[in-house]
Amino acid sequence: MTQIKTGLDEAYATAAEWINAADSLVIGAGAGMGVDSGLPDFRGKHGFWRAYPALENESIGFTDIANPLAFYGRPRLAWGFYGHRLNLYRQTEPHAGYRILLGWGEKMRYRYRVFTSNVDGHFLQAGFDENAIHECHGSIHFLQCLEPCNTDIWSANSFIPDIDEERCYLRNKPPRCQRCGNISRPNILMFNDGDWIYERTRKQVIAQEQWLESVAKPLVIEIGAGTAIPSVRHFSRRMQKEYRAKLIRINPDDAFSINEQSLTLPVGALEALQKIAAMVEVQPGIC
Repeated sequence: MTQIKTGLDEAYATAAEWINAADSLVIGAGAGMGVDSGLPDFRGKHGFWRAYPALENESIGFTDIANPLAFYGRPRLAWGFYGHRLNLYRQTEPHAGYRILLGWGEKMRYRYRVFTSNVDGHFLQAGFDENAIHECHGSIHFLQCLEPCNTDIWSANSFIPDIDEERCYLRNKPPRCQRCGNISRPNILMFNDGDWIYERTRKQVIAQEQWLESVAKPLVIEIGAGTAIPSVRHFSRRMQKEYRAKLIRINPDDAFSINEQSLTLPVGALEALQKIAAMVEVQPGIC
């Protein structure tokens, strides 16, 4: 136990040195980023069913309900699930780790970019620049036509879901397409989804790629990214390979490791960020 703790202490100090030396920050965030805010991360079907016991009663798993077919077959159940999540994300305050990351990124010469598979909108809520965020799976705060009859995307702000949480069921009327009047759905990439409207995310990709061409010493901090849906991990590996970025991985499910190019901290997001923050001395970049 003492040896692991000593290793972690050294790793926190190394992480701080890498942050101080970087000219830009790339944040890669998966579902584990939101756990310290009180959000579920749906790890395994039993973890999902603990959050949504009504779906367990019907043996409906995450891949069944997070699926366009659910909106065609049982729209009030599908919107019961997504409406509950929309309310939860609106009501939940992002934890202090978001502000720590933002503080580091704002002081670097080329600032920061966020690559996240999370659809909760919490980076924007925490004060990050909307133009610096790439939500690779979309956002629950935007809607699109279920069909879709067009390529429009619009804000979900006017939709206030009334959810029967015991039944995971939408009591009020589901939102409708502004053009054809059909049921709308979140602008989120779901399982078996050929109808996700990619345009908003495509623009985020273009902005991200243009920014990456301008940086020299990017540092990646990857937080709470799993392997079941490895979008964020793939992005981190690409950053290491193409941009020679150093990687700080924060994930309690991974084993501790450290070498010259990467280190892994097997702890939660907030704890790791606070420990590193106590050692960081990032100064504003000189342009």
